Amino acid sequence: MLRGIRKASSNWLGKIIMTVAMGALIVSFGVWGIADIFRGFGQSTLAKVGRTEISAEQFRQLYNDRLQQIGRQFGRPLTTEQAHAFGLDRQVLQQTLAEAALDEEARRLGLGQSEAETMRVIFSDPNFKGVSGAFDPVRFQYAIRQFGYSEQRYIAEQRRLSLRRQIAETISAAIDPPKVMIEAITRYTDEQRTIEYVKLDAAQAGTIDPPSPETLAAYFDDHKAQFRAPEYRKIAFVAITPEAIGKWTEVSDDDAKKLFEQRRSKLGKPERREVSQIIFPNMEEATAARNRLNSGASFDDIAKERGLSPSDIDLGTIPKSGMIDPAVADAAFSLPSGEVSQPVQGKFGVALVQIGKIDSGVEPDYANYAAALKKEIAIDRARKTVADLRDKMEDERGGGASVLEAAKKLGLAAVTIDAVDRSGRLPNGQLTSDIPKGLDVVSQAFNSDVGVDNDAIQFDGGYVWYDVLGTTPSRERGLDEVKPQVEAKWREDEITSRLRSKATDMVQKLDQGGKLADEAAGAGLKVETATFKRDASPPGLPTSAVTSAFRTAKDGAGQASGGTEWIVFRVTDIVVPALDLASDEVKKLKESLLRQLSDEQISEYVTKLEADIGTTVNEAAFAQVTGAAGADTNNADTNN
Repeated sequence: MLRGIRKASSNWLGKIIMTVAMGALIVSFGVWGIADIFRGFGQSTLAKVGRTEISAEQFRQLYNDRLQQIGRQFGRPLTTEQAHAFGLDRQVLQQTLAEAALDEEARRLGLGQSEAETMRVIFSDPNFKGVSGAFDPVRFQYAIRQFGYSEQRYIAEQRRLSLRRQIAETISAAIDPPKVMIEAITRYTDEQRTIEYVKLDAAQAGTIDPPSPETLAAYFDDHKAQFRAPEYRKIAFVAITPEAIGKWTEVSDDDAKKLFEQRRSKLGKPERREVSQIIFPNMEEATAARNRLNSGASFDDIAKERGLSPSDIDLGTIPKSGMIDPAVADAAFSLPSGEVSQPVQGKFGVALVQIGKIDSGVEPDYANYAAALKKEIAIDRARKTVADLRDKMEDERGGGASVLEAAKKLGLAAVTIDAVDRSGRLPNGQLTSDIPKGLDVVSQAFNSDVGVDNDAIQFDGGYVWYDVLGTTPSRERGLDEVKPQVEAKWREDEITSRLRSKATDMVQKLDQGGKLADEAAGAGLKVETATFKRDASPPGLPTSAVTSAFRTAKDGAGQASGGTEWIVFRVTDIVVPALDLASDEVKKLKESLLRQLSDEQISEYVTKLEADIGTTVNEAAFAQVTGAAGADTNNADTNN
């Protein structure tokens, strides 16, 4: 089992799913999240919780739904072997049993929820609200379909979920994280330390003469494993993505210019003007005010007489599209700077508009955007081609063709890399440049083998097929092959050894009462200071120094390695801030602890509940549904 988990976790998908699968409590899924529990009785019972029987077919549907949800989330189907290695099969089973136990308890307690309350909960769910903030039926239907639900099934599940929450909230209602726990965690995370320190680098190591042949040979013999040639794989792959097959050079200027005109306002920089505006209730008052301006009164004078402050009349520097009233906007953007408009009848009254500084806009030039627009059009058009080619490629692969053979037949450009290691490096040590950025084909190839028919990788809106064409096993290298690397590593280790020795001597002197400033002056070093918390990453200090500082008492000295440098420090101050229960940080911590404690309490409650009402699992049926290996099919019932 452990080997399977390690193997399954060796790629990016496995690591993500392991984090998701193992990071949450089983009971939490059933109480706080979306799941499904089956009612009724089947012909072949997989599990029984109290009076509730779960048939093998019903559990198969639930289990497949769960695998499909994960597949949709990560863009790649999850096989039953992977699911078993990740422990998802057992997790879904335990989740199902826990939910059934809570549903049994809800029936025993006589709990219920009206249809109106169930619909209120659904309508208030922010996941189903549109841009207007109201419940969006289209968004609702799309969202539940993504998780494999019909409308009736989702509503029924939400009703059961609400009843489970009633039980869970009752159980956890009295839980309150102890103050001593909050204080201990806060003290640990918020404790602050100040150190003074110096950095020892290669200059302090002194002159290092080249090693003798005997010394280098002995060093190589002791470190042969570091210089082994890695395993290499010869791989071939072909990418069918919109960007790879979309030929922007075939897009006409007419098509690109149409898109350019649609986006002209967004591509360019519109003219912006400083606009001030006074609104009058009728044309007579506005005309009178305009005549006064002709007689020498200022725009600000008119505003003051009407009891308006500068902020009341200043609309700011805005584009024409930023003005609400079209008539006023037309007038404002037809005037030169410093001018006041004639009275304008607008939506909210008659306006006088004054124009200040004008910031000329920039008209977009089609030539600057033509290539990008054509590429976008080509990619969009290529999406249908991708789907067609995917089907053809799958047909070819299904007929036994290799990736190279299928690509040649379909006129696609395949890539062959003769030798690449797990890190994506070629035998010369350079990273391969033939693999598109973000395409994880190398690790996939190292999880496969020669002759294996591999699933396509979803990538960049399309698909990538790959074959492992050959393997070159890892081997020991001779000294002559890696002599420069061995000499460099020997020198690096020699510098590290000398710096460690110097740092140790310096720390001993500090422990005996010496001052860091004196030691630094004697070695020609600069004393620096830093203040940080436990999880900080201060500039210029390695993580090892921070960790070591928090293991050292006040006024104590210590040392830490920092790559090519060595740090010697003294802790000069330790500050533990007072606990502020009203702070946002403590409130968030309390909420997190409350959820953890609640989950633990609910988990214990469900375990006791399952034992009291009786839980039986048919392991043979479970193994058959999930494809679990090694199940004992002889008398395979398990009673909890």
